[in-house]
Amino acid sequence: MGVRRRSLRPPLPTRPSWWLEEARAHQADEPAPPLVEELEVDVAVVGGGYTGLWTALALKEREPSLRIAVLEAAEIGLGPSGRNGGFLHGYWSSLPTLRAVVGDADALRVARAADGAIPAVRALDEDVWLREAGMLKVAANPREDGVLARATAAAHELGVEEEAIPLLPDEVRARIASPRFRSGVLYRDGATVQPARLALALKRAALRAGVAVHERTPVTAVRDGVLEGPVDLVWAETVVLALNAWSTGWPLAGRQTNFASAVVLTEPVPDLLEEIGWTGGEAVVDGRMFLHYFRTTPDGRVLMGSGSGSLGFGGRVGVELLDDVGAQARAHEGLRTLLPALADAPVAARWSGPIDVSADRLPYFGTVPGTRVHYGAGYSGNGVGPSWLGGQVLASLALGLEDEWTSLPLAGRRARRLPPEPFRYAGGRVVRWGTLASERAAADGRRPSPVARAAAAIPRLLRLPLGTR
Repeated sequence: MGVRRRSLRPPLPTRPSWWLEEARAHQADEPAPPLVEELEVDVAVVGGGYTGLWTALALKEREPSLRIAVLEAAEIGLGPSGRNGGFLHGYWSSLPTLRAVVGDADALRVARAADGAIPAVRALDEDVWLREAGMLKVAANPREDGVLARATAAAHELGVEEEAIPLLPDEVRARIASPRFRSGVLYRDGATVQPARLALALKRAALRAGVAVHERTPVTAVRDGVLEGPVDLVWAETVVLALNAWSTGWPLAGRQTNFASAVVLTEPVPDLLEEIGWTGGEAVVDGRMFLHYFRTTPDGRVLMGSGSGSLGFGGRVGVELLDDVGAQARAHEGLRTLLPALADAPVAARWSGPIDVSADRLPYFGTVPGTRVHYGAGYSGNGVGPSWLGGQVLASLALGLEDEWTSLPLAGRRARRLPPEPFRYAGGRVVRWGTLASERAAADGRRPSPVARAAAAIPRLLRLPLGTR
């Protein structure tokens, strides 16, 4: 394979999220057995999250005779695929970013290609709490009004006005009555799922398709045709690395960084949801850089998330990302301020998880030069839907195809590098502080301090858009 030995960083053990506990209670799947003896396969997929499982399914659909193994270091659903907010959408809400990075024509190609994610989840025919109610972006202050205006302008300029429908304040309040909400944009492309149920449904689909799945099988290094663990485990002609935040050390060193995102989940409060009129099931985000994201569940719970968590140093995924108490507190504060009618709703659970943020907030799918090692990561807070697209691209890369998937501009690209450590970590902390301070001031109707404004402006001055939006 021609790749020198490269060390990987398997995930740290973490407590399961509420999502995973609920999914396990719903359908008591036994974890797939760990690999205890050497195995030879055609394709080894390292990582049993959404990207790895969608890749394995796409490969089996195209070449049923392939011998494929998915190797998960912990248990499926314990990592980011079981810890996210469950927002299932593609790239119509990211048109301003897409067109700035890849141009107008390719922005439309990517957005249209990603439209297959929701039908693919629907086709699993499993109870993953799929609710196709669209996604609503709201502005909570005048600064965020401008973010929404740019989103609708991008759709209009690209001739797809139907993908980003502007809403007046009264129309927003008719969907969710909050004194903080101003303008809004409604995206057709939006659904919610129970993320851990989806991860386990993909695992079951892979097993039915004949994929060998091994949980509690950490891969610690990759070298010529061999994946190493406690002993040499797997001989594979082709390797797919679906590592999410754990690919920041390699193969995406210097091109992405890790943040924490955190959520709080309430007890069921269906009466309060009726009171504020939030009965349509829309997924909702606000216009911040370190955005709030919130949704409901079938039994009337509310999840509020905050993408404002800590940074990881040098690609490390440690306790500061896996249990970010500060970001959890900001998520709870977002619940109280954005939805004041729910301020006293009892919180049932809170947790955190890592997100892999690229320099331009779009993912990468590519091949380590001179090898048959392929990778996909950098979802930047939007991975549930795009991981399906990534699975299609990675399957084509693994098969050596030049097709509609590998011709997408997200494949084989080389985005601008981030500053090296320790400047990336130190600078990221300064930018994060300035941005949070500026957003807090805007929410309170105050002008941010000059120091906070200067810190928040650093990425724009360096043409390095950071954050989850």
